[in-house]
Amino acid sequence: MSLIKKPNLQQIFNNSPLGIRLAILFGRLLPPKAGYALARRVADWIASHRDWTIVHGARLNQWVISQKQLSGKDLDRAVVETFRSQARALYDFYHYCDTAPEEQKLIVFDGRVNEVIAQSQRLNSSQGCVVVGIHMSNFDFALRMAFRMGLRALLITLSELSGGYLQQYEMRRSAGMEIAPATLSTFRQAVSRLQAGGLVITGIDRPTPDSKYKPHFFGHPAPLPVHYIQLALQAHVPVILAALELQPDGIYRFLFSEPIEMRPHADRRREIIQNAETVLAVAETFIRRSPHQWAMFLPVWSDLMAEVP
Repeated sequence: MSLIKKPNLQQIFNNSPLGIRLAILFGRLLPPKAGYALARRVADWIASHRDWTIVHGARLNQWVISQKQLSGKDLDRAVVETFRSQARALYDFYHYCDTAPEEQKLIVFDGRVNEVIAQSQRLNSSQGCVVVGIHMSNFDFALRMAFRMGLRALLITLSELSGGYLQQYEMRRSAGMEIAPATLSTFRQAVSRLQAGGLVITGIDRPTPDSKYKPHFFGHPAPLPVHYIQLALQAHVPVILAALELQPDGIYRFLFSEPIEMRPHADRRREIIQNAETVLAVAETFIRRSPHQWAMFLPVWSDLMAEVP
């Protein structure tokens, strides 16, 4: 009997510290042609492991956002394309993450992006804003470059970080990001920042199973965070949804919604739910543009898992 313990491959590829280190190594060493080819092969290999948790999550999420229309080989192909998209995004991130913002050619910083960056730098701006992002394409890369170009904002992240998330956290800090965990103290700080005209950035599509709010997302209740709605309501500021989309020419471009004003309601629970669903409806339109670029591998609608073909 061998005394050598076999590595848990699923754990390695599920955002573990070793998985992140391997991604950094290959991303930095391999030129694009070889890097993209390797990323594609690794993505196909991961997608073939249908018993893996991340594959279950991707399969469920792709099925739901297709309005439950995908099945069989079509659903298999959607899952493969989703992993390919994220593998390419990770290669681009680790290969170009240290490139000077003014030298990188992968992300287009157009007028709208530069306007947001300029607004974040102005003291006593007329109105703050909560900018919310979805896990689409290479948003972390775009965020890193935006901060290096001068973006000033409070980034609210997970309250508990472990595994590979800790390394990603440190990489964000090294890019100049002001990061704080999702705690009551952070929320008070965020409200003050917003009321002073500043920006707060956070995510909206990572499921939180213990959430007491379940706004509808793609037609089904989902345990998604609503803290951004509570912040916007308390500070009386709008919400802007942001995402990144890879174009056919290999260039990433930003997607921005118009400012979404919060609508008051006498019933506090209804107020939070209705405003969250308004923002999530816009998120749906972004995801439908490029469904395979939605890089969410946690099961958003875990109660529907048994129905997935």
